[in-house]
Amino acid sequence: MKNPHIKSIKHPRPAVAAAIATLALPLAVHAQSTEQKLPEVTINGQAGSDFQVKKSANDKFTAPLLDTPKSITVVPAEVISQTGAVSLTEALRTVPGITIGAAEGGNPVGDNLFIRGYNAQTDTYIDGIRDSGSQSREIFALEQIEVVKGPNSAYGGRSSAGGGVNLVSKTAKAENFSNASVGLGSAKYRRVTADVNRMVGDNAAVRLNVMGHDAHVPGRDILHGDRWGVAPTVTFGLASPTSVNLSYYHMESSELPDTGLPFNNPFTTGPNVAKNGNGTPVNVPRSTFYGLLNRDYRDTETDIGTIDVKHAFGNGLTFRNVTRYGRTSNDYVWTQPDDSKGNVALYGTLWRRANTRIVSTDSLANAASLSGAFTAAGVKHSFTAGIEISREDTDRGSYIFNPGTNNPLQTVGTNCPTTGAGTLYNCTTLLNPNPNDPWQYTRSVSPNRTAVRTNTRSAYAFDTIEFNPQWLLNLGLRWDGFRTKLDVPAFTLNGVSTPAQHAQVDTDFPNYQAGLVYKPSANSSIYASYGTSSTPPGNDGGDGLDALTVIVQNLKPQDSKNFELGTKWEVLARRLSLSAALFRSEMNNARVTAPDGSTQNVGRKTIRGLELGVNGSLSANWQVFGGYTWLDGRIADNGYVNTGTTAKPVWTPSPFNGNVFPTTPKNSASLWTSYTVMPGLSIGGGLSAMSRVYSNINNTKFAPGYTRFDAMASYDLNKNVSLQLNVQNLADKLYFDKVSSPHYAGVGAGRSATLTASFKY
Repeated sequence: MKNPHIKSIKHPRPAVAAAIATLALPLAVHAQSTEQKLPEVTINGQAGSDFQVKKSANDKFTAPLLDTPKSITVVPAEVISQTGAVSLTEALRTVPGITIGAAEGGNPVGDNLFIRGYNAQTDTYIDGIRDSGSQSREIFALEQIEVVKGPNSAYGGRSSAGGGVNLVSKTAKAENFSNASVGLGSAKYRRVTADVNRMVGDNAAVRLNVMGHDAHVPGRDILHGDRWGVAPTVTFGLASPTSVNLSYYHMESSELPDTGLPFNNPFTTGPNVAKNGNGTPVNVPRSTFYGLLNRDYRDTETDIGTIDVKHAFGNGLTFRNVTRYGRTSNDYVWTQPDDSKGNVALYGTLWRRANTRIVSTDSLANAASLSGAFTAAGVKHSFTAGIEISREDTDRGSYIFNPGTNNPLQTVGTNCPTTGAGTLYNCTTLLNPNPNDPWQYTRSVSPNRTAVRTNTRSAYAFDTIEFNPQWLLNLGLRWDGFRTKLDVPAFTLNGVSTPAQHAQVDTDFPNYQAGLVYKPSANSSIYASYGTSSTPPGNDGGDGLDALTVIVQNLKPQDSKNFELGTKWEVLARRLSLSAALFRSEMNNARVTAPDGSTQNVGRKTIRGLELGVNGSLSANWQVFGGYTWLDGRIADNGYVNTGTTAKPVWTPSPFNGNVFPTTPKNSASLWTSYTVMPGLSIGGGLSAMSRVYSNINNTKFAPGYTRFDAMASYDLNKNVSLQLNVQNLADKLYFDKVSSPHYAGVGAGRSATLTASFKY
């Protein structure tokens, strides 16, 4: 019978040429304007355009973005609003070089980001502090999103080689305003938000952001979800040397998780390889859903409380201390379309395997920093230095079902014994799955529980040294102490006893960032930089692809380094920002299988790339935001494989050496532009494009490339009320937006239209 405890769902050569051309463009613009000396300006926050942000909100960046020797993309609130994004992953669609990973057995459902081809699942920060725990993040309480490309450990500690994402929160301000929005649309879309700020006396303010959201997924209408959130902040001392900001964030969501579509070539060896498809997801209607309505669900909850204290000593010297407590929970039963036995390709049937997780993560962090500026021996310094300590506790388990849902077939290529009731509806047809099948079961929490406790201690210092107006040197150094422990108590399941397990990682690692900047003019910079990153075993606290295990506990951190040559220009009276960068990154000590069959630090990965960026105003009425990324990611050394037998192993070099990184499109691009046709009337449009993305290291399974178009029109009824119409996926393109699992790809949403009324007072 159905378990009553289940929660219901409430509802290259060309690339190099392009780089040279882009580098030359602003030089030409500069050459044409040598007669006009561009004035020096003091930048604080946004200037010139709502699409253009000139300084990071992260105080670890000690210079304006123009003079920071690193690739950084800032997605401002105006771009998020115009594009109609309502989640972090939707907002990141405007940043090329980022792909979204699909959930799997070891990878939880949530924001699984890959930046420049490297797993960045744990590299999300809120106001500079790591945001732990698997979750799907909202944008209703965000001011802007900052994406840092390249090794990020000097700024954020343990992290990937690809980069990180910093979410900048809305806080109380020294003004009074009331904003709200109401949105309705296709696929039963409904969304309301409110943002109210009030001064309390002359020196304090309160701000409240709330959100409610309910929608189905266009083109996959059976999928639906709802969420709500609240984020109050209170700031004292707005006009005083000492300010205190108290903030709290709460969000809950409930949804039917997406199963995606399986690939059409499950075979890697044996006689059936010839019967594989071409490597793409199966050719079925977009709406095809392989899950079960009376089994599948996903519930999440996030709570974050922050105390942020700042004190200005004068002469530009500022002390800041941030204390944060957070708790996230992720509870789901989700159907993975299991193609592992070959039924998909040979018989047109599919096994509904249940992937489950019940996990919670508690985190406590404190960060203290001192920043300022001074001049010594005629040399200017802008610096920040600080210490960070944190603790993360993750408790993870799973559900077990009776009867079980694992595919019982032992012979690859054997058809399901029967479909429908004969397998209790675990096996279904590829073309006509019925999500309302009366699947019967009992469910309980597995006694196999995992507890992981992670403690970190960090110290860092950054300095931008200005020798003269033309030459700057940016230096950054960070040391991290990383301690993590895994405990799995002894348990008995199905009459089999499993002894307790314990694993521990205790490691220290330094990382650094260095960049030399040359400024041909006040509105430009050319830089060369070098940075490193370290990813220790157990990096994600036991809730992802890099979980701590007994096997990997004694391994070294994976070490990465990145060389980058780039340029940044502010043209058209500094209203438009242009950037270009060529880079090469290498990961050493990559964890792979060694010649004796053990897991060791012997692998190597390399990636070369080009990034181009543009944001700001082409004219008073025309704004643009976009970029292009070219990536050539290769597996340089993937260890060894066993080509012998169990009794007599024969270890040979991996046949996949030289293959393309999974989750790494060679080309990706995005562009959003809006134009004010007349006072009060604006139109906009955009595209996001991506070439083929492989899901496995074999390079035999992939999501095809695609280009998606969106459109927008907004009209101000008066100074207080405006209407905005967004049409997403204008051509109703079938594409796949989540790729990393070797079993399936996530399906992008179909065409949708939403109309939002915004109120400002």
